[in-house]
Amino acid sequence: MTRPQRYLIRMIFFLVAVGAAAFLLYGQLQEAFFANPALNGLILGVLLIGIMNSFRQVLMLNPEVRWIEEFKSDRPTASSSAQPHLLAPMATMLGEREGGQFTLSALSTRSLLDGIATRLEEQRDLSRYNIGLLIFLGLLGTFWGLLSTVGSVGDVISNLTIGTGGDLGAVFNDLKRGLEAPIEGMGTAFSSSLFGLAGSLVLGFLDLQMGQSQNRFYTDLEDWLASQTRLSSGALSDAGGDQSVPAYVQALLEQTADSLEKLQRTMTKGEENKAAANAQFMELTSKLGTLSDTMRTEQALMAKLAEGQLAQKALLDKMVNGTSGTGGGLDDTSKSHLRNIDIYTQRLVEDMSAGREEMISQVRQEIRLLARTIAAKDT
Repeated sequence: MTRPQRYLIRMIFFLVAVGAAAFLLYGQLQEAFFANPALNGLILGVLLIGIMNSFRQVLMLNPEVRWIEEFKSDRPTASSSAQPHLLAPMATMLGEREGGQFTLSALSTRSLLDGIATRLEEQRDLSRYNIGLLIFLGLLGTFWGLLSTVGSVGDVISNLTIGTGGDLGAVFNDLKRGLEAPIEGMGTAFSSSLFGLAGSLVLGFLDLQMGQSQNRFYTDLEDWLASQTRLSSGALSDAGGDQSVPAYVQALLEQTADSLEKLQRTMTKGEENKAAANAQFMELTSKLGTLSDTMRTEQALMAKLAEGQLAQKALLDKMVNGTSGTGGGLDDTSKSHLRNIDIYTQRLVEDMSAGREEMISQVRQEIRLLARTIAAKDT
């Protein structure tokens, strides 16, 4: 999609050139403006409104282009305020699509393009009205000035009298004073025509650039939609060759195609969920393998501990038998140490058994949680 920045640059350069010309002719333009400040001020106000409207219409294309680019690249919009204005029907129609993947029938594409073209044409109506209004105000000032001039000339002629023996100098002075009103009327006529036609020329160029930017946007949009449009094969048309498929049959086919597309998206999501479940099963298998290795290690350690306990018991028996055979016995300190060793050994066995049971319980909880998660995804 083409951004409208280059058209904005042209419009700005043109306004700068117009402003430079107005600065060079400031004296003459000031004198022409004050010939009728009210009407000329109204013309300049309409010109300013038209310039602002032209820039606004071009700048409004930026959100539309941004939305299309985000839709094509499957990037989520920043907020709901980023929804387009010109492309609102298309945004509503394609709101459930993902990744810019969609297909349209030729009739749907034509309907979308016609709606967008109508909206673009409606936006240019105000600019065209402003151009016509400037020309009308210029002509209005022209006719107003001419009517004032004609009336003033008639008054001067009717009041001009030369008597016998009259002073020609006084008559000439009266004529000059009488011609001031017609001259003011001519100034009003020419100044309003000047500002009106110049303003229409400025707005005409801006409207031209605005139209080119909108036409460029429309062309790019049409090219993109054409690449997403599926054409009918013509298999359902009559053998006569001219009669097309009935409207209800075409609507039914389009609905069937949309249903198949939704089914395909559902199956794709199901495959993705299945792949995620398989990955979780693989992770669970890995954890179970690690747990089994840990349990084997613990069993080996407990076997070694049991062997150590048996050897220790045999050693204690020998010590008891040896001391009893000689007629002596263990002292209280040795008995206390042996008793502590026996107690610590029993505690160690109990702690290992409790730790193994706790680990098995945690694994069972994880398996239950995974089973619930998979059941929820399948539903």
